[in-house]
Amino acid sequence: MVTSISKETKTVKKVSKATVAKKLGAEAEVTKLRIRVRAYEHKILDASLKQIMDTAIRYDVQFFGPIPLPTEIKKYTVNRASFVFKNAREQFEMRVHKRLIDILNPNQKIIEALTNLSLPSGVNIDVKMM
Repeated sequence: MVTSISKETKTVKKVSKATVAKKLGAEAEVTKLRIRVRAYEHKILDASLKQIMDTAIRYDVQFFGPIPLPTEIKKYTVNRASFVFKNAREQFEMRVHKRLIDILNPNQKIIEALTNLSLPSGVNIDVKMM
């Protein structure tokens, strides 16, 4: 689904990919800005995504997302004691939450606004132009 915003009424509506393809034309090449956001805490991640989406809405750009990607879980098993009691172990895990946003036909203003965006620490962002 694509989020579309009208300037007159300031409403957000969701439209299908087929509708976007019809509006843009089948021949027109669609450039995408793919933003992958990763964080250990999902609340910080969702707040960062809200800032990115608000920026996209402010500059009247269509975007897909946020699309949740599978959570990466790293598990570590450690002995409790350093020398004896081999059967006593502890398990730890790190969860990396991931989301994806695609911005369709980005202009220079939105790219500049996204680079100047201040996000909380602990949020990793990968941006690709496709």
